[in-house]
Amino acid sequence: MASRKNRLDRILEIIAQNEIQTQGELADILVQEGYNVTQATVSRDIRKLRLQKTRIPGGRQKYIAPERREDSQETVRRSLRVMKDGIVSMDQAQNILVVKTVAGMAMAVAAALDALNFHEIVGCIAGDDTIMAAVRSAEDTKALMSRIREMLQK
Repeated sequence: MASRKNRLDRILEIIAQNEIQTQGELADILVQEGYNVTQATVSRDIRKLRLQKTRIPGGRQKYIAPERREDSQETVRRSLRVMKDGIVSMDQAQNILVVKTVAGMAMAVAAALDALNFHEIVGCIAGDDTIMAAVRSAEDTKALMSRIREMLQK
């Protein structure tokens, strides 16, 4: 049985070599190659890999892998700058991290949080000056707030 890492690596290869437009198409290819997957499994894998869709000729879309930038010093530097410039305050509501930002900065700060790949964050919703980040647990939320505060102090 193939490991999840092998399956994720294979998904990246498949989307690089083919114009995969739907989760169903991807699941069908994986099943043909002997992977025991459902569309729900593929959906989770797509989220894990942070695959994106891009337009292709004819108005269709296909999956692409995001740039590999999680280790990029420049991305970290830019993300921290945006967070320092944008974050006004943070508060916790159970496993929700609520971040108040300067007016108009919530989307940029949410993108910075995403770019830093905090494993505790499941996803973010941004408005004009508020971000709600779903965090795995209340304990993770406390730890994440501390980490972010430390990062902003540097």
